[in-house]
Amino acid sequence: MRRPIAVLAAVAAALAITGCGNKESETLHGDTEGSYLDLGGMKYQVQISRLLNPGSIEDKYYLVGLPANQRQLPAGQEWFAVFMRVENDGEKPARAATDYQITDTQNTKFRPVQMAPENPFAYRGGVLQPTDILPAPDSPAGQGSIQGALLLFRIPTRNLENRPLELSIRTPAAPGKTATVDLDV
Repeated sequence: MRRPIAVLAAVAAALAITGCGNKESETLHGDTEGSYLDLGGMKYQVQISRLLNPGSIEDKYYLVGLPANQRQLPAGQEWFAVFMRVENDGEKPARAATDYQITDTQNTKFRPVQMAPENPFAYRGGVLQPTDILPAPDSPAGQGSIQGALLLFRIPTRNLENRPLELSIRTPAAPGKTATVDLDV
């Protein structure tokens, strides 16, 4: 009777040690949206990415503050939205990243469009206190069904074929590190 108990105890101890050994201290790449990425003491998550239709009732509010002549893009270009959620899971205040870029498989790079201050959905970064979430839960972006702050990109339609598109995130809080996630199109 002692031998089976000893064997079970040894197996349980080995599993516990092995389980601890497989735990990643930080995740810098997500194969899909929804993955949590660790960068500079913050957790970043793409809630969703999608094309926007300026003629849609919902989507036109995401374009608030853009000059009227920019809301309607010329033929061959699309508005592409990435909705981000950021959480300070550290023990001290930290600045959310503001350096975002999309790269396609042909190494073409796209930066977010600057959003006007009156756009309540726009991603702005800023300092988050411990346990703070961006967008703030009581903000329009935090109250919506997506619960993410908007990064808006202007991308030529032809580049959407060069998938996967990869979003990269950089922050001075983690010099030399870049977090990336593959986006759905």
